Amino acid sequence: MVLTRKGISASSEAIIKEQRQITREKLLASPGLIIGTIGFLLILVTAILVPILNTQDPNAMVVMDRLKAPSAAHIFGTDELGRDLFIRVMYGARVSLWVGGCVAIFSCVLGTIIGLYASYFKVLDQILMRICDGLIAIPGILLAIALIAALGTSSWNVVVALTIVYTPNVARTVRASAMVIREQTYVEAAKVQGSGNFRILWKLILPGVISPLTVQASYIFSQAIISEASLSFLGAGVPAPAASWGNMLEASKAVLSKAPWTMIVPGAAVIICVLSLNLFGDGLRDFMDPRTKGGVKK
Repeated sequence: MVLTRKGISASSEAIIKEQRQITREKLLASPGLIIGTIGFLLILVTAILVPILNTQDPNAMVVMDRLKAPSAAHIFGTDELGRDLFIRVMYGARVSLWVGGCVAIFSCVLGTIIGLYASYFKVLDQILMRICDGLIAIPGILLAIALIAALGTSSWNVVVALTIVYTPNVARTVRASAMVIREQTYVEAAKVQGSGNFRILWKLILPGVISPLTVQASYIFSQAIISEASLSFLGAGVPAPAASWGNMLEASKAVLSKAPWTMIVPGAAVIICVLSLNLFGDGLRDFMDPRTKGGVKK
């Protein structure tokens, strides 16, 4: 059977059309991905544009407006120092997203490097994985507190501490995926042809771990936001008077009985942001799964 150019072109167009149809079906069957993406983008855009949308200082204190309940003048009320909670929540998104984003990027980069080399070299595998096992055995929040106690309280030290906490999990995920890919025929063929270790790791194995790595990055992002808020709540995170969701929760403890909105507002912000990221991660996992078609596994 001889295929003409016109026949090949028609076949290619049919394949592309089918792939687009599958993509649409997956998106329609993953409402969580759509909702999570929209929710996260709204928070991200707000955090980026808040200095333009509002020029008021988030740390500006108005003593006469202390602990004002939500009203037309202050949509979310004010805190114990008379600071507007709506403005502080918006600025707090900048801190939380910056910390979460940095932790997700740094831990994924370091974890990928460790996981790839551990999967390919047995000697490194024994050393690196034992170190990762030791770090994973320590509760993450306790390890982060210990590291910040040694480094000092600052936003960058929070990023460093949380990166150390989450890197071992990424490394183990990448290692598990890379070890499966390492046994594939095309990798063995590259070895026989004399390809170097660097090319095999970064050109052949790395693309196969991008899918699970991307999904895990979204979870680390959300977990880092929770961890930052927890550390700040305990006094070991981003130092005051920075407008951080964790700092706002910590400050609300003293006035919770008089002004419950001081805890409800930043707490709701954390929940909405984390829920959006988790919905995005779950939806992305299903969307990138090659076994699914129209949201249903084959």
